[in-house]
Amino acid sequence: MKLHELTIEQACGLLNNKEISSVELTRAVLARIEAVDGKIDAYLTVDADGALVQAQAADHRLSTGEATPLTGIPLGIKDLMCTRGLRTTCASKILEDFVPPYDATVITRLKNAGAVIVGKLNMDEFAMGSTTEHSAFQVTRNPWHLDRIPGGSSGGSAAAVAADMCLGALGSDTGGSIRQPASHCGVVGIKPTYGRVSRFGLVAFASSLDQIGPLGKTVADTAIMLEAIAGHDPNDSTSVPEPVPNFSAISGDGLADVVVGIPKTYSSARGLDPQVGAAVERAVKTIESLGARCIDISLPHSDHAVAAYYVIAPCEASSNLARYDGVKYGFRDKAPTDLLQMYRRTRSQGFGSEVQRRIILGTYALSAGYYDAYYGKASQIRTLIKNDFQNAFASCDVIVSPVAPTPAYPIGETIDDPLTMYLSDIFTLSANLAGIPGISVPCGFSDDGLPIGLQIMGRHFNEAMLFKVARQFERAIAIKHKKPPL
Repeated sequence: MKLHELTIEQACGLLNNKEISSVELTRAVLARIEAVDGKIDAYLTVDADGALVQAQAADHRLSTGEATPLTGIPLGIKDLMCTRGLRTTCASKILEDFVPPYDATVITRLKNAGAVIVGKLNMDEFAMGSTTEHSAFQVTRNPWHLDRIPGGSSGGSAAAVAADMCLGALGSDTGGSIRQPASHCGVVGIKPTYGRVSRFGLVAFASSLDQIGPLGKTVADTAIMLEAIAGHDPNDSTSVPEPVPNFSAISGDGLADVVVGIPKTYSSARGLDPQVGAAVERAVKTIESLGARCIDISLPHSDHAVAAYYVIAPCEASSNLARYDGVKYGFRDKAPTDLLQMYRRTRSQGFGSEVQRRIILGTYALSAGYYDAYYGKASQIRTLIKNDFQNAFASCDVIVSPVAPTPAYPIGETIDDPLTMYLSDIFTLSANLAGIPGISVPCGFSDDGLPIGLQIMGRHFNEAMLFKVARQFERAIAIKHKKPPL
């Protein structure tokens, strides 16, 4: 196996046994980026010199016996987490030259663990999109089929992991933006419970929904990364002081003590591709063969999740993105005649069409006379969805469903059809509205050889159960060794 093909777990063992060095591993990953990223366009910024300096420091740390499981491991970062001294663009022209003066908490924790940050990864602008076509700079392609989307908004993160251009990556998930690209690219991605991981230094899209999480080649790799970045942070008022379990040690033998809920409405959801439905059915049978007991459950308000989300998220985006006005930082129109024109032209030129669409939607829904009719009603539906999950979890330990209704579709197919793109999040939005954790784990392939993911959702702060079920399932189906035909 080539060095860039290693999992985090495998690389950690080799590094600790002094069979390889972090510098060797990092050079191999950088060479892989040089070789294949021209086809995929996953990276917006590659910090080769900085990565090698970090790798040298990691090798010194490894020699002293003070290593963690991430020491010396090359990782990629979605380009909306602040990295001190390294450009952070949010894939937007308005932040094209922004270099943060501080690190996000998750970056600080990765550095404290000795990880090597090789660069920043492409995304939909300000995380608004499901295809990674809405970047101001480039379109990221799916490593399994270069004319297909990688998913979004963390498409660069998922594609980089799938193509072995990093051993793991961080993404963010506001309505499915870790799980959906993980499904489309055949990797593992977890959205933790809201409040499990600090959002300090994460450039905000929708503050009550955003959550940072890892993407990896295996369930074990995502467990290692989540363990490193999770935990209370006083800099984030939404961070919860909940103890962080030893996720990487979770394994278990079979699932005899696990009850799995199957939502009755999901199998007949609008737009569900028969191949996706069949792959999920096979996955459920595999989970049953491991000893789990499957029962039907009801999530009666999930049909309203898309409508509620696309009121709440744009409203919060409208408020959060008001700060990009050309005054304090970022892009500014060079020749305004007055202040109002400077605001107007800066935001019109600096934001892409999808971001502008959501700002307009949110501003309208929050305007006088419409707040109660739209945002207020959507917030009530959000409470009903959260109650649905609480009621369901009274009788089951996890809930399984598809991640996305279809495999990855051709680039350009929904670029002028935002409603279809929004509906592609139908299975993932509810977990964000309820604040519960969800993981995507590969469960099969379409007839065209495109990956399909299985979503497993759990109770608040019970990521340990997700890792238990996902890891047992992963071992049972043994498809993780397949690689994209690059």
